[in-house]
Amino acid sequence: MNGPKFPLNDLTRRRLLQGAAALGGAAGLSTLGVSRAFAQEPEKPAEIIVRAWGGSWVDSLKAGVSDPFTKATGIAIRHDLTEDNEIQPKVWAAVAQKRVPPIHINWDTTTNATKSALRGVTEDLSDLPNLKNTTDLSKPVGLDGYPIVNTYGYVYVLAYRPEAFPNGAPKSWKDLLDPKFKGRIALYNDGIGFHFPAQVAGGGKLEDIPGNMQPAWDFVAKMKEQAPLLGEDPDFTTWFQKGEIDAACTISTNAREARKAGLDIKWVVPEEGAKYDTDGLWIPKGLPENELYWAKKYIDFAISKEAQQVWLDGLGLPGVVPGLTPPADLVGDPSYPTTEEEFKHLIRVSAKVQVENESEWFSKFKSIMQG
Repeated sequence: MNGPKFPLNDLTRRRLLQGAAALGGAAGLSTLGVSRAFAQEPEKPAEIIVRAWGGSWVDSLKAGVSDPFTKATGIAIRHDLTEDNEIQPKVWAAVAQKRVPPIHINWDTTTNATKSALRGVTEDLSDLPNLKNTTDLSKPVGLDGYPIVNTYGYVYVLAYRPEAFPNGAPKSWKDLLDPKFKGRIALYNDGIGFHFPAQVAGGGKLEDIPGNMQPAWDFVAKMKEQAPLLGEDPDFTTWFQKGEIDAACTISTNAREARKAGLDIKWVVPEEGAKYDTDGLWIPKGLPENELYWAKKYIDFAISKEAQQVWLDGLGLPGVVPGLTPPADLVGDPSYPTTEEEFKHLIRVSAKVQVENESEWFSKFKSIMQG
């Protein structure tokens, strides 16, 4: 993931305060990338609202980013657990109507965030000081500036319970079509992460995406006969913990969380490959100037090495800052790619193609599953 750095401008400098106490103390300011406190620093809001995913996702964000930010600045962080697809139209409507948006920061998939960026509702984040210390993974491909800051990458692995596979780890997504797994498989309710390996498992080619996705839909139709459970991130951890599923196409974080709870859970990248993607942080337009300033400070801290090490250690995901120490249980793991060889086994489709087609893919997947 290491790559070229991108030049950027420093935030506007301001006059020094007599002391740093008003902004949380010198140590906290240094942590947030602010070496000195400034007399004209904008007024601090009582809170910053960050849309987040629930379960281990928000717990890790809280430990690595939100709590340290509050300790350093005194600004409370409220985590809004509204799903990303649900919050999106609310933010778009607020910006269009020139109202203050319902959140300060959206923790979002890069594809969803790209839709918002192309719509023109995101603030540019090119002036964040810590960007100069990140790899090229932080830069959204195909967009001008930094309307989004990518914060880490992840893989949609095939997670499984070893006792359900006595002959060894599943080698192919097609292994899930065994009748014994009927009602014991989990997928995301829109099929995200599954469309691309399904294309290969269905006999198609990745280069045919998006022009000919019929092989993917044929394979999804076969999977529908297995009566899979459909849900979101917190559901996968719960289902594994309750022993309700044997296998799932999910981000490794969910399976790892179940493993932390004492369950015997493993995961693989099957022979057809697995989807690799990124998430990021962005700020909707329309915030008061002082709230925009502090929202930027939050994101800048989120891409510091200190914050990323704690935040992503909890999620088990590789970040955008060089030199992070992988969790001991993920060194050399296919879900924590760090080398070109490891990336060769992963499926990466451009954000532009995903933005242009994802709604159609989601609808097609749902129509098959509901048919």
